[in-house]
Amino acid sequence: MISKKIILLFVFISLIIMITGCGKLEAMKEMVTGSEEGVDTNESDTETTEITLEDDEDGRDTIVYYKSKENLLVPIKRSISWETGIAQKTLNYMVKSSDNEKEMSSIGLEPLLPEGSEVLGMSIDEESGLCKVNFSKEILNTEDKVEEVVLVNGLVYTLTEFPTISKVQFMIDGEVKETMTYGTDINDPIERRDINLVDSNEGDSKIVVYYKGTTDGEYEYYVPVTETVASQSPDMKIALEELFNGAPESSGLYTDIPAGVELQGVELNDGIVTIDLSESSKEKISSQSTFDSMTKNIALTLEQFNEIEKLEILINGETLKEAKMDISPVESIPTFANEY
Repeated sequence: MISKKIILLFVFISLIIMITGCGKLEAMKEMVTGSEEGVDTNESDTETTEITLEDDEDGRDTIVYYKSKENLLVPIKRSISWETGIAQKTLNYMVKSSDNEKEMSSIGLEPLLPEGSEVLGMSIDEESGLCKVNFSKEILNTEDKVEEVVLVNGLVYTLTEFPTISKVQFMIDGEVKETMTYGTDINDPIERRDINLVDSNEGDSKIVVYYKGTTDGEYEYYVPVTETVASQSPDMKIALEELFNGAPESSGLYTDIPAGVELQGVELNDGIVTIDLSESSKEKISSQSTFDSMTKNIALTLEQFNEIEKLEILINGETLKEAKMDISPVESIPTFANEY
């Protein structure tokens, strides 16, 4: 009799563990996928999220886009604590407020969303990748057309950093509007398009090059710039030629490629991209810090080509060791442009 009671007790405890475990498993799944499907876009059903501006050491690495004083979008890696609705929480870091502005001013950048803007709701369809975001009317309070375009692009780029989102439908006070205040079209879902577009070249094709920007010469950050090129199918060589040629005039940007360093060739074999520099480049990159900065700038520009797994620098066809350079080669391709 006693043994039967023990068995029944064991079965009862096992059932409780299974039920609890299922609940935790489902919650974990929601956090990992970032799924917010079924979240109503009405304000009355939206919970208020308390924002901690200090980055969470145990959080998810998340890319948030801010703007420079020149209205260029700058991606910043932040650590944001995991929770269901993390995509919506991330947007709160982009609202102009005394806390957010103070924090970003430390690196010379600004939040995108006008003061008082609120995210009233969000829903994500994982099948189609469509994210519907319902903003309060304060999102319309941009100062001009340029700021408005930067705002829209920055929100789209931030949200599409999440793997479940590929396009964004803007809503304002629960309704889809045709345009924003200065005519930016938001009637249809928007995908990533031409970040920091510079029309300095002739051509129909586009390529992204990472340059560097600064605020008062004190803080530096990498800036992705879309350039038009003549080639019908831009490749790695064209991207690096644009980088080595330097940033567009009047952009206020620059590169980590030292003056006098010349690109001789680019090859890709089995995921390894080999970049050959001229013999005269040798003395220009003789310090480890200069070499590391240059290779990061190169790697970020090549990031758009998914087939790259490793980067190797040659000097006139020789490895660094063969060229008798006392510097360490690239160990890995950087994942994030700006980490703070």
